[in-house]
Order: sequence, then C-alpha cells, then structure tokens
Amino acid sequence: MTDTTSTALNGVAPLPHLGAIRVQGEDAARFLQGQMTQDFALLGSDQARLAAWCSPKGRMLASFIGVRDGGDGFLLVCSRDILAPTLKRLGMFVLRAKVRLSDASAEVQLAGLAGDAIVSIASRGHSTLGLVEFEHGKLVWLHPAGSQARALWVGPAGASLPAGPALDTAVWQWGEVLSGVAPVTAPIVDAFVPQMLNYESVGGVNFKKGCYPGQEVVARSQFRGTLKRRAYRVHGVAPMSAGQEVFSAADPDQPCGLIAAAAAAPTGGYDAIVSIQISAAEANDLRLASAGGAPLRLLPLPYPLLDDI
Repeated sequence: MTDTTSTALNGVAPLPHLGAIRVQGEDAARFLQGQMTQDFALLGSDQARLAAWCSPKGRMLASFIGVRDGGDGFLLVCSRDILAPTLKRLGMFVLRAKVRLSDASAEVQLAGLAGDAIVSIASRGHSTLGLVEFEHGKLVWLHPAGSQARALWVGPAGASLPAGPALDTAVWQWGEVLSGVAPVTAPIVDAFVPQMLNYESVGGVNFKKGCYPGQEVVARSQFRGTLKRRAYRVHGVAPMSAGQEVFSAADPDQPCGLIAAAAAAPTGGYDAIVSIQISAAEANDLRLASAGGAPLRLLPLPYPLLDDI
C-alpha cells in the first residue's frame, strides 16, 4: 500500500470541491473562539487549525482548516457544498460583534500538494497542521496518507502554484480517505459529534478552551464508557459514497453507522471512512447498504486514538 500510495498520490491537485469563508474584524478571533471546537485566540502565524462547528446538540454542522489572514482576519477552508448554508447560519451569531463574514472562494486559490510537490518547496519534519508562509501563499501540513506527505496550499487567486506533476482531484480525495480524517460534507451534516469522526484524536477539539455551541455534549462524550461510535477505515469492491448506511451481520435489522467519506482506489475497489458502533467494528462483519450487501474490510487507522477522560 505504501509504494502504491507514493506513486499514485504525488503532485499538485486542483480542489474545486473546497471553498473559503473570510472572517475579518477586531472581534474575529473572539467570535471564532466562541463558535469552534478549537482555539483560535492562540492561533499563531505558523499554525493552522482543524476545527468543527457544532449544533447545540454537539452535532457537526461544518469542519474547517483555519489559518490567519492578515492582521485580525482568518480564512476557514471547508467543503464547498456546505459553504453557503454555513456562512448564512454562522452569520446569525455575529450580533453586535465587530466581525464581517464573506465567501472568499473566488479570491483564494486552493490546491492539494502531495509527495515531491511538497519536498520541492519545504523541508520535511514539520508537524501536522504546521504552516509555512511563502511570498505567494501558505502551505499547511495535513495528516499524511500512509507515509506520503500531504499539504493544503492557500494562496491568492491567479497566483502561480508550486511546481509538480498534475494530480487528479479524485486521487487527492482518495488520499484524504487514507489519512483517516473525514471533512464534513452535505450528506453528513448534523450526523456526528466530533468524536464519532475521531476529531479529538487528530487535533480537531480543544477540551481546555472556553464555551462554544455543543461543548457540554462534546465534553460529556469524551468521558469513559459514554462514546459508542468511532471512525474506522474500510475497503470494499462496491462503489461507496458519503451518507450511505453501513450494517453489521451481528445486528441485521438496523444500520450500525454511516459512511463519512469515500473514494475510488487507484488500485481497484473503494476506500472509505465509516463512523460505526464500536461493537460492530469489534464483530468485524460489516456490509454496505444492507445486512446482505457487499462486505467491507476493516483497515487500521493511521493514528492512535486519544484515551477517554
């Protein structure tokens, strides 16, 4: 898998499925601090944040890669299919805060870099969600796909991209699945608390920061014994897509979870991130769409899970 990943996932990919929300104003950091699961008040210029925005019930409405944008501004990169409703709903919480929210997708160029395309401009050894600033953009180190380095390029529209072979967007999305970190897209809005996608284990939740919508639910979910679902990686031969149900042969009458993200594998078949009951993963007889559906093979996660509190 590692050799195949390094060969297939290498180059510079356009990311038309992503967009960006710009948050500006002297209260921008305070506003995001009160809305997101991560700490934006202490976000440095050499860092990015993976963060979720949750409902009062702790369910994820959106997920972002957040970076600083100028003096008091931020850019929140998210799935384009949820950007408009997220921007509208997030704007309802501005109230009297000195904050301006806007869709910056047309002003920002986003690209996915993998393998040699990263090495050509940045040295190895940066931590995940570390950020390197260049004259014409920012490089954000993402969770790797196996041993293959991945990064998000955030630059102004029209500026030149880092050099590298062309990488298909679909292959980039496959690498995202291999990383084990599922972004929130339209089919899974309001479906999971952050821990159901392992966000607390990949830097997406800060349990020491102040209040935000759904914080009590998210914190309670971290206590030992209360978390019943986790994210896992699977492989199957049948096409898969986000939002599809997953069943366990041990309990065929009801789904045990959902597919959070999926992509075709260059070597054949499909890889996916599923959020399922822990008991179903332990039984390890998973099926797609129905109890008699195509089998799904569990794969190891590429990162350790954070222990319950």
